[in-house]
Amino acid sequence: MSGIGFESAGLAAAHSIHNGLTVLAETHSFYHGEKVAFGVLAGLQLTDASTGESATVFSFCEDVDLPTTLADVGLGNVDRERLMDAAKKTCAPGQPIHHEAGLITPEKVFNAMIAADAIGRGRKSVEGTPERESFRVRRI
Repeated sequence: MSGIGFESAGLAAAHSIHNGLTVLAETHSFYHGEKVAFGVLAGLQLTDASTGESATVFSFCEDVDLPTTLADVGLGNVDRERLMDAAKKTCAPGQPIHHEAGLITPEKVFNAMIAADAIGRGRKSVEGTPERESFRVRRI
């Protein structure tokens, strides 16, 4: 099923964002699916998903303890230049993000990752849940 969603653009941004994040060593200890989960959230911002749809997916990720912020994938202190490097790799020729509708640029991806992170951090502070230093700390 994943392959069908991937090829039809349903997961194109999410998997490309995962691929882009791999240029940052801080993400190497996280699972593929953890980075893809953050990529799904960023992809929703990239494609201007409705607030309701975005909230539903954020809630699901929170419920099953998937990353919802950059800090949750080891990037709590990443600088903008390095995050832009990840956005550039996300948009490299041959990446599946080019299956998405419209022209996708590194700047758009960068802004989508920043937006998803801001939403995730905002939801954590509203819920009174302290920001986790590392998603990995919660693993058994």
